[in-house]
Amino acid sequence: MRFILSRLIGAIPTLILVSLFVFTLQKLLPGDPVLAMAGEERDPAVLEYLRAKYRLDDPLPTQYLNWVGNALTGDLGMSLRTEQPVTELIGSKLPVTFQLSLLAMCIALVMGVPAGIIAAVRKGTAVDYATSVAALSGISIPNFWLGITLILIFSVKLQWLPASGYVSFTDDPWQALRTLLLPAFVLGTALAGTLMRHTRNAMLEVLRSDYVRTAKAKGLYARVVVLKHAFRNALMPIVTLTTLLFGELLGGAVLTEQVFSIPGFGKMIVDSVFNRDYAVVQGVVLCVAIGFILLNLLADVLYRLINPRLRTAT
Repeated sequence: MRFILSRLIGAIPTLILVSLFVFTLQKLLPGDPVLAMAGEERDPAVLEYLRAKYRLDDPLPTQYLNWVGNALTGDLGMSLRTEQPVTELIGSKLPVTFQLSLLAMCIALVMGVPAGIIAAVRKGTAVDYATSVAALSGISIPNFWLGITLILIFSVKLQWLPASGYVSFTDDPWQALRTLLLPAFVLGTALAGTLMRHTRNAMLEVLRSDYVRTAKAKGLYARVVVLKHAFRNALMPIVTLTTLLFGELLGGAVLTEQVFSIPGFGKMIVDSVFNRDYAVVQGVVLCVAIGFILLNLLADVLYRLINPRLRTAT
């Protein structure tokens, strides 16, 4: 608990810098959201009323301090476009992207980690080259192209899976899995390629270690040496990469959500930027930053569960 608290306290300066950075850049964007809200006539009285209503006529330092003070109480403001609380908008969109990201991450782990282990064990063989080519293909193929291709094959021709839409797991788990399977596979293939390459490199480094050669010399089964001794010590970079990739999924699944018409987090970010919806953009980026901090904290905790030496060192 002392370690976790120290990490959370150390994250406070990061959150302050992120909030200041996002707030400043948002104000530097061209355009004025009040002009879009006022309609075509743009009555000066209406413009003045809207600026006063959303406190856009206050000095920038005052606006920033008001926003931070409200955020500390859980109030991220109101959307300038829909006049809904930002916390409600985030609460309605974040579970959608979280479910998609979690399924995509599971697909990536199931595909990428075993392939990386096999490629490392069979280094220099046809299996190694085949997995490397597959990983490079998964990284290189654009998500939007792969998504459209999968829709044509599995939705239009075979009619096995729905082409678009979203169903909550609480409403219909089976239909929710069917609607998320294609977009999750699109996201998961690229991540699987990245995980495969890092897993292979980490395993190759561990397999060259002295204790692995000693375990082999003792006559242990190759499967025991690889999975129990080598893989556990190669988990550190894999855990780091997994947490970072999951954080990127939460804030960056924009194209895939657009192709499959999924009302998720990424689509809301893009719409808010185009609409100059200050409060939504600031709230979303702040939530993504908090997510990255929590994922990094999770990675640090997993390090200590994997490697006992880190527990004794702290």
